[in-house]
Amino acid sequence: MRYLPVFGILLATLFAPAARAQPASMPHNVVLFVADGLRARMVDDSTAPTMAAIARDGVNLRNGHALFPTFTTANASAMATGHMLGDTGDFSNTIYTGFEVPGAGKSMTPFLESDPVLGDVDEHFGGNYLNEATILKLAREKGYSTATIGKLGPALVFDPTERSGNETIVVDDSTGSARGIPLASDVIERLKAASLPLAAPPRGVNAAAGNMSIPGTSSANAIQQDYFASVATRVVLPAFKTRNKPFVLVFWSRDPDGTQHNQGDSLNELVPGINGPTSLAAIRNADDDLARIRSALDELGLLDTTDMIVTADHGFSTISKESSTSATVKMKFADVLEGHLPVGFVALDLAQALNLPLLDPDDGYRSIGEGRHPRLGNGLVGGDRSNPKIVVAANGGSDLIYIPDGDKDMAGRVVDALLAQDYVSGIFVDAKLGRFRGTLTLDDVALAGTAVTPMPAIAVSFRSFDTVCGEPVRCTVEVADTGLQQGQGMHGSFSRADTWNFMAMQGPDFKSHFVDPAPASNADLGRTIAQLMALDVHDKGKLIGRVLAEALPNGAIPPVKSRVLTSEPAPNGLATMIDLQTVGDTRYFDAAGFQGRTVGLSATSLAPATQWMRRGPSAAKAALQDPCAPPRIGPNGCTASRPGHTAVARLAARHENCHCAIGRRYGMRELGTKGSAISQAAQPRCRVHAGRAHRACAPGDA
Repeated sequence: MRYLPVFGILLATLFAPAARAQPASMPHNVVLFVADGLRARMVDDSTAPTMAAIARDGVNLRNGHALFPTFTTANASAMATGHMLGDTGDFSNTIYTGFEVPGAGKSMTPFLESDPVLGDVDEHFGGNYLNEATILKLAREKGYSTATIGKLGPALVFDPTERSGNETIVVDDSTGSARGIPLASDVIERLKAASLPLAAPPRGVNAAAGNMSIPGTSSANAIQQDYFASVATRVVLPAFKTRNKPFVLVFWSRDPDGTQHNQGDSLNELVPGINGPTSLAAIRNADDDLARIRSALDELGLLDTTDMIVTADHGFSTISKESSTSATVKMKFADVLEGHLPVGFVALDLAQALNLPLLDPDDGYRSIGEGRHPRLGNGLVGGDRSNPKIVVAANGGSDLIYIPDGDKDMAGRVVDALLAQDYVSGIFVDAKLGRFRGTLTLDDVALAGTAVTPMPAIAVSFRSFDTVCGEPVRCTVEVADTGLQQGQGMHGSFSRADTWNFMAMQGPDFKSHFVDPAPASNADLGRTIAQLMALDVHDKGKLIGRVLAEALPNGAIPPVKSRVLTSEPAPNGLATMIDLQTVGDTRYFDAAGFQGRTVGLSATSLAPATQWMRRGPSAAKAALQDPCAPPRIGPNGCTASRPGHTAVARLAARHENCHCAIGRRYGMRELGTKGSAISQAAQPRCRVHAGRAHRACAPGDA
């Protein structure tokens, strides 16, 4: 059912002069709209017309960046504070807290998308686990109106310390329940007047994730988001209009993220993956909600005095659950397809490699025996419940590994175990534990700062590749530590598909029809909003974003530098690489990992695909018909193949001169030297060019 607006505006007002400008001393309003999991390259006039119009008519931040690990609460903390994750301590959706969290069933590895969990973590870490003031807190302290509406978890991250409901309006999945933030009396009265429920509806069929034999949802998150959009347009914005003072509204759309995770368009198949009709419907659902908010602002006479900022917390990829090195693919689990990785494969592999016991912190700390995997993927490896030797916080396209006692020798053993796995692509280690060949440090990716939550010992990103659709970031696949199935959706890796988020802005404080080539990140949004609202910021940490001054009137495009940071190679030849850009002292991480195992890394440049798309669909199609290009992936192609499997061998056999291209496209560089699927003799005739991702080897190349 659609909740129709109850406020009416006379037709004449549509043609009335613009609303009276704010006094010079008063800032304009800000609406921050977050389309969770929206890939930058998925927005156009057909998929998301409102977002496309904002980017076209306002500022198109075409060089956007999510922060790694590319997860929701992590990037919410960056938007909310203007700081990177090494300062906020929100390292991923699931972290190790060092204490048993009541709101998470006494788990030490809580999932942060929970109002009670955020309250527990805040209380434990001095009242504010982020250790930095958020833009909503600073705005309300200045007397401005504030509200945050939408997805459970990230919505509250924007003002986690205000739990009374009387200062910042908080409406999320838990609203109306004992687990939610209470509503102020005036909000309750306005909800009643608008004939809206006092409790948020559940996701319904959109929450159905399916299992290994039953597809997930075929519906976008329409019902729940319709409620949130109705609250924003019929309750909150009219209230802010009445208050007649500047406001900041955060609207966090669960779509397309929630639908891309659960979609049932591609069960156990890599194509269409997250590019099927259900995912596209979710993108349009988010866009429709944005359109409703814009329309309400217009009808209320607020559009001309409101800056609209649209972003995504991260990109997205299709899930792969395959490996040829993990011991877990030879194990049998009741809820996992034979030969597929179970959720918790990192914890299981480390426990086996180190010959240590494994406990499940999300199942009463029970021991994990044969035929079982951690319920949510998290695990305590070695030691006991009170003093684990290793803690694995499973998240998806990357995992966090903690070594609570700081054992340097143990850190080295963990690194060695990770380097042996084909699903790993990029390892980052706390410098206090030492330097290890094949790895870079947490500081190299802005994960070491002033955080008050426990800092991971190791962050590990997983392998990614693409299904050869003409533009790698649109069809990236990543190995993911998740209970979801192959073919569903995930994020969290260091591929460019996961770091490249959609970002655009439009409003009285921004340029018009401006395409910004400089890098921008979610942390920059927090700093930019703070400047627009003239907030009094007092930073504790130094890992801060920058004000996007070039997007403001008379702002100049800043100088941008690019470089590649590479570790010393490990004994097996693997080296962690980072492609990054810098504006002054601010760093932007494009992609990172092992060469040939990460989409968007230097060895798999995105330039050719981008050029093809500029030339039009026919050019892209022609490029894909190159005789050296692998055929489109399908059920009888490489959908279910792993390094060394016969499906890859069949592809390689079709184009002898293109063997290295096929290995590169599937993120399996090692096939060229030790895999039987690609002949040794073919390798000298192939040369992979960094700027030719899909035309890596033309026939006759030497």
